[in-house]
Amino acid sequence: MSISRRSFAGMIGAGAFAPIAVWAQEDPVLEALRSTLDGRRTSFEAQMAYLRDRGQLDVVPGLLTAMRYADRRRDEIVEVIEALTGQRYGNDWFEWMLWQERNPQIVPHPSLIPFKREVLLRIDPNFDVFLQPEYLQRDRMKIRLEEIAWGGVHKDGIPSLDNPTLISPSNAGYLKGDDLVFGVAINGDERAYPLRIMGWHEMFNEVIGGVPVALAYCTLCGSGILFETQVAGWRKPFIFGSSGFLYRSNKLMFDRETHSLWNQYTGKPVVGYLVNSGITLKQRPVVITTWDSWKTSHPKTRVLSLNTGHRRNYGSGVVYRDYFASSELMFPAVVDQSRHRQKDYIFAVRQFGAARAWPLSAFKSKPVINDAIAQTRLVLIGDPKERSVRAYERKSHAFKATQSGLQDSAGQSWTVTEDALIGPDGTRLSRVAGHISYWFAWDNYLGDAASIYGG
Repeated sequence: MSISRRSFAGMIGAGAFAPIAVWAQEDPVLEALRSTLDGRRTSFEAQMAYLRDRGQLDVVPGLLTAMRYADRRRDEIVEVIEALTGQRYGNDWFEWMLWQERNPQIVPHPSLIPFKREVLLRIDPNFDVFLQPEYLQRDRMKIRLEEIAWGGVHKDGIPSLDNPTLISPSNAGYLKGDDLVFGVAINGDERAYPLRIMGWHEMFNEVIGGVPVALAYCTLCGSGILFETQVAGWRKPFIFGSSGFLYRSNKLMFDRETHSLWNQYTGKPVVGYLVNSGITLKQRPVVITTWDSWKTSHPKTRVLSLNTGHRRNYGSGVVYRDYFASSELMFPAVVDQSRHRQKDYIFAVRQFGAARAWPLSAFKSKPVINDAIAQTRLVLIGDPKERSVRAYERKSHAFKATQSGLQDSAGQSWTVTEDALIGPDGTRLSRVAGHISYWFAWDNYLGDAASIYGG
């Protein structure tokens, strides 16, 4: 997979669209936007002149939508955008989208809703379930319509794994010892989900230890978050899939009950029926670690089979190889890189009414970190080589790493489990849910609302 952001942004030309019916032309701005993809060139040129002379920035979001897909008319569209904004980014859709994110005061013209709907439904008519006009009104969305970007696949083009086949470690000869897995243990039910498989699917819906859960894995932002899917007031657990849309380089997942779009990073609905429901999915602990480490400490684990029902190359290091090796993003997101590079890994905790992140690099010199979030004291145990961090409440204890394991300040040894730290007298300190992600996703979604360890 290529990670060239500029070539990807423009790879879908007008020829990719299916023909659609001629629209009623009741709105001159909407008519002008539609001319970017259809109609005679003389009409298109007149419409661009109209938008330029009109001189208002509210049409720029629509023009940026058109710019991405109108190959043969892109230069003229850019000329109008530059005339209206006074900016010079040429044909670089990525930079224009960053400019748009930095200018939230620009309220799109109402024509953006029907125009963007029409453009996206040409790509996949199944997107209609996510793009009902009543839910796309600005005051009914938790994100900006103009920043929702097509990610290059159709609805369910990245297929979820729903109750997939699991096998014993002895039958998992396909896995290498240093392959990374998502490790989950709930009520004694231990499972491993290799990233080399999950990168192709980005979502599983399971019942683990009697608890309905979904792992939402956004490959673009490096975050796999385990959510409980049974929500108070709903008879059945939510079942999630991948919509095909992104927001600031983060996947928008959807639930199959209401087809609302959800922010993968926060576990909140952002477009659709559930927007004002007050739902925030509860996180469960998950850890990334190597297959060798996980199966050694969890010999009764089960692990994903290669028999997923889908044909993919599940080889080690295949999926998103170029993207993971690059320092660039594939899709636009404004990032503060004054403290950390956009694809530096952090460990994120959003609990106890607060949010805090720990750079994975901090664990190179301190594999055990005693810290706190809000008024709750935490201890974090990390291994950057395995991209592994676990967090626990520590109460009044302080811990350190020794050759024999984890010790408190009194020199007593503690046992590390997926549920809790267990002291020599049976005292249990509960695990705290958290997850790994790239810095840019944390910065973009939480920013000043969160604190950062060491800075």
